Amino acid sequence: MDPLGKPPPSSEITPEPLYLRRRELLRDALLFTATSAGVGGSLLWLTQGRRASERQIQSTAANTTTASPTLTIAERGLYRVDEPLTPEGAVTSYNNFYELGTDKSDPAANAQTLRPRPWTVSIEGEVSQPLVVDVDQLLQWFPLEERVYRMRCVEAWSMVIPWVGFPLGALIKRVEPTSRAKHVAFTTLLDPEQMPEQRGDVLDWPYVEGLRLDEAMHPLAILAVGLYGKALPNQNGAPLRLVVPWKYGFKGIKSIVKIRLTEEPPTTTWNLAAPREYGFYANVNPAVDHPRWSQATERRIGELRRRPTLPFNGYAEQVAGLYSGMDLQRYF
Repeated sequence: MDPLGKPPPSSEITPEPLYLRRRELLRDALLFTATSAGVGGSLLWLTQGRRASERQIQSTAANTTTASPTLTIAERGLYRVDEPLTPEGAVTSYNNFYELGTDKSDPAANAQTLRPRPWTVSIEGEVSQPLVVDVDQLLQWFPLEERVYRMRCVEAWSMVIPWVGFPLGALIKRVEPTSRAKHVAFTTLLDPEQMPEQRGDVLDWPYVEGLRLDEAMHPLAILAVGLYGKALPNQNGAPLRLVVPWKYGFKGIKSIVKIRLTEEPPTTTWNLAAPREYGFYANVNPAVDHPRWSQATERRIGELRRRPTLPFNGYAEQVAGLYSGMDLQRYF
């Protein structure tokens, strides 16, 4: 399939999947349109069969976009795509965060259960200097940068988000990887009191994701602590989440409590749950369809029309060399 070819008919595109052991597939995915994308204007909500009402979702968005404290940002503009930002209310109210619920509106509605302070992160495994560090100490170690990245979901919707964070590679260098370190595993908090969906079996908890070490060290990969200049809202993965912009969004693990360097590839949650659908690499490749829908196009939240999906989510020039010699049909 030509990755930039003619968009497929809508009948060939399956919307919003939920994991097969949990309920039915999520209903059609488009939630709203900004009448003046990136500038403002009223939001037109386009939902079908959603559990929460439009008014409830809009109210949640209004309540969550102003609650987070402002962050001190040392660097802006170094990494920035020249595209309109997705409205903040969309970014904070339309989320995949299964620990807080499996519908898109659930994480914002249930966000009050998560307590992002106090919070520590352990960095361990194949490192010479293992440590356990408070997240606020991390904010003192590394100057915060604002990076405007595309974010592309495997469900074929996308956003443009101004993240605030620091390079993952800077933290990895600090703990001094051993010669055996080849991969990095990330683990989300396991606490059903704070993460109510962990009481169920929609996934095998805790959530685990992974990268190769060279992917993790790439300058585009960051640990995010905020968005839109403010601390991460709970529903977006507070207080610390992974952002790897050339990969499908499920790789962006949220509410991280452990980072472990390993010799062997870690077993990751979605790959364990559905290996035919969610491979370890999860790099955006519009030429390789998901088994149940096309990846050739995507719908940017805030737009009516679908757009062609870009290889590596538009970051091919920076990252394609990481996968030189690999079969892109097999591993993507």
